Amino acid sequence: MPKRPLCSHCERPIKTCLCAEIVTLPCDFQLIILQDPKEAKHALSSSPLLEKSITGAKRIIGETFDPIQLLGEDWQATSLLVYPQENSLSQSQVIKHGFKHLILLDGTWRKVARMIHLNPWLSQLACFAIDSLNSSQYLIRKSPRGDGLSTIEAAVCVLNELHDEQSFDPILGAFHKMIEFQIHAMGEETFQKNYSNRRTGTKSHLS
Repeated sequence: MPKRPLCSHCERPIKTCLCAEIVTLPCDFQLIILQDPKEAKHALSSSPLLEKSITGAKRIIGETFDPIQLLGEDWQATSLLVYPQENSLSQSQVIKHGFKHLILLDGTWRKVARMIHLNPWLSQLACFAIDSLNSSQYLIRKSPRGDGLSTIEAAVCVLNELHDEQSFDPILGAFHKMIEFQIHAMGEETFQKNYSNRRTGTKSHLS
């Protein structure tokens, strides 16, 4: 079966092009998305949308990464990792420090743990945790954890917390449209059978 033609900008099938929904916003950090190769192959990954939604964002696909090549010689002092740790920094500490790079890890929780294991330098970074009260709207992917968000949702939560006078909610419009297209494609009956419990607040994995 021939592959469906893709939009050269949003990388989605032409019939479900999201270009009209994509909003690009500036932020105070360079957003770095480290994406697991398996996740990069998933048709419903939210990271390509995120990369196009934040000015200067960079998505790198792989399993191991060189911090100096990626972030510069002063990588440890200038980079903040979005990851839940007991000693995670507060909003005021992050803003006071003035980090340049904000790093998101894109994959299932197991893949993210493996990514950290393969890249010990990630454990040397200061961390910022997402508010656990945020719930996912990723109705078409399932997660073994109750505190998971899609990568684009995680980014919006973090950026909203770290920018007092700017909302990043508008970039979720393309994400919601992608979900709408997929539910339409699978049919309401299939969606209700396999994913209807997602409407009750069950959250997605980080993807």
